[in-house]
Amino acid sequence: MPQRDNDDFRRSGADRAPRRAASIWRALALAALALAALSSPAAAQPAELSARQWCASPGVVRLTSETLIAGCTALVERWHRTAAALRFTVLRYRGDADAARGNYSRAIDEYSAAIALDPSSAAAYRNRGEAYGQLRDVDKAIADLSASIRLDPDSDAWLARGALYLGKDELDRAIADFDEMIGRFPDHAEGYTDRGEALRRKGETLRAIADLDRAIALDPKPADAWFDRGIAYSDKGDVDHAIADYNEAIRRRPDDAWFYNNRGNSEIDKHDVDQAMADYDTAIRLDPTFALAHFNRGTAFSNSNERDRALDDFNRSIELDPTYAAAFGNRARVFRDRGDFDAALADFNESLRLDPQGWRDHLARGNLLFAHRDFARALSDYDQTIAFNPENASALNGRCMARAILGRVQEALADCEEALKLQPDSYAALDSRAFCYLKLGDYDAAIGGFSAALAVRSDLASSLYGRGIAERQKGDVASAMTDIAVARTKDPGIVDEYASYGIERVD
Repeated sequence: MPQRDNDDFRRSGADRAPRRAASIWRALALAALALAALSSPAAAQPAELSARQWCASPGVVRLTSETLIAGCTALVERWHRTAAALRFTVLRYRGDADAARGNYSRAIDEYSAAIALDPSSAAAYRNRGEAYGQLRDVDKAIADLSASIRLDPDSDAWLARGALYLGKDELDRAIADFDEMIGRFPDHAEGYTDRGEALRRKGETLRAIADLDRAIALDPKPADAWFDRGIAYSDKGDVDHAIADYNEAIRRRPDDAWFYNNRGNSEIDKHDVDQAMADYDTAIRLDPTFALAHFNRGTAFSNSNERDRALDDFNRSIELDPTYAAAFGNRARVFRDRGDFDAALADFNESLRLDPQGWRDHLARGNLLFAHRDFARALSDYDQTIAFNPENASALNGRCMARAILGRVQEALADCEEALKLQPDSYAALDSRAFCYLKLGDYDAAIGGFSAALAVRSDLASSLYGRGIAERQKGDVASAMTDIAVARTKDPGIVDEYASYGIERVD
């Protein structure tokens, strides 16, 4: 008979925070000498000289971005007929200052004007590309960074473009850019950090750890490399090393909610539920809008049978991120366990609409539909589960039963045999295979099969009842009545259950 899916509540995995654009805004470059060479101070009026100094001195005098913008603006307005090179420099610095203040749209306008004056400026394309990246206009950002690379292949624009490809999950392109970055700047730690993350996402965990080791050796200060290596160790199943790296990341940046969230996941893997809950609490305190942390805490509550608290967290996770399929799937499980079939089915439907390849939810929905005797729809979900995960023994067992009930018994037997190859001691698959023999009228094989299931789990009502039916068909009435009576004490609903499978009632 179908079992509840073994990996019952969905886990988030060790999801990482979206990569913050690495070093997107560096210190503003020195320009005082360049500007001085382009104009004669003796010819400048006092107000013009003051404006020029304000615009030209970010690397010499500590100025606010507001002062810098004001100086550059005054310079553009007062010297509107000056040399194009000077105007280009002013526009670029004003763009840098706007970007530093977070005014990315205005920075893009400044950089665009600068590029119109000097289309050969790799730096202007690079900075405009990073501004587009901050506005999540990824295609334009990549186009500008590509132009910057063409103009100056030895710049670090490879790193910025690779980070954008990483954000798009175009891992091979990202790795190619990080390779170029590392080839040109072999001691640049962030190139190894980002390539390590891309390799980890490709499943190349050992290569990822090697890159992250190198990044940390070059520069142990940034928290991201420790965090990324913690995720790689988690992927590898090395929970202790993962937690150690998360500890280091937290020590370096104690206000990052992601670090506590992921450490909580690893603590769950170590069955340290109390510490995990404390970390999820901290993550949510640091960022109350952190949908994934609510999801993870809700999952921990679910696994501790604290269903009301789990439901609160799943509700909040969905409120914060209505596109998060796993939150709908786990909330469906809470409704299922509370006996609310309609709510559970609605949430499974939404989860699978958002993530049609979510095989765990296909399996769970299939089991839910099977339990409510909608065998045809259950079969469809088992088919989907097996399509995405062909070696899932639970789905093969469920499909075996659904096919047998629907009259496709030979196909059903093949599924049960495959399930038993994967899990030879599965009482559920042994029970299902015996049911197939019962449907085929092979009563000796059915009795042997049900007995094999009972050898694994002696209180299995479906095997006791099924064996009783087969014994009755063989004429062994005494044994049949004993097995059927015991089965009914174990599960009073077993007679109705078998009747729904097409087996004649024995009351």
